[in-house]
Amino acid sequence: MHSINFTTRVVEINGWQIIILPKDASSKLPSRGQAMVKGTINGTSFQTPLEPDGKGSHWFKLDSKLVTKLSIKTGDKIILDFDIVKNWPNPEVPKDVMRAIESSKSVHALWQDITPLARWEWVRWIRSTGRDETRKRRIEVACSKLSKGMRRPCCWNRNLCTEPSVSKNGVLIDPN
Repeated sequence: MHSINFTTRVVEINGWQIIILPKDASSKLPSRGQAMVKGTINGTSFQTPLEPDGKGSHWFKLDSKLVTKLSIKTGDKIILDFDIVKNWPNPEVPKDVMRAIESSKSVHALWQDITPLARWEWVRWIRSTGRDETRKRRIEVACSKLSKGMRRPCCWNRNLCTEPSVSKNGVLIDPN
């Protein structure tokens, strides 16, 4: 895949500084779902998963360390240049999820055997609710499915925005 590059502005939704990919840049990605990318923002290296916005494009949250390093703020113009990464790094697994996984030898064994991308999908599905009760239930369901050998979550739309802090009904909130 060729490098994807474009110029855009930093936007803010509910206190999060994010980058929304232009549709023509997003259309070059292999999927409407999550994609891992590695490249530069204003010449500074970064790697991050791109999240679907629920409208056919993608977005990502700017890491606070990167924001500080680049000295950028909401409204600033930035230049992005990145490539798709085929080998995903492991996700940061929330402590409550990891405790549940580690509480069962069979679940933990399968968790260690699945791909990093599959782990990202489980974490993404679990965190895609703003309700504590639903999150707890999803952790239970994930462990149950993993214990039965299911390697990836099923029956959910991977093309929706799954971050409750910046979405409503699976669609990224408009920053305007």
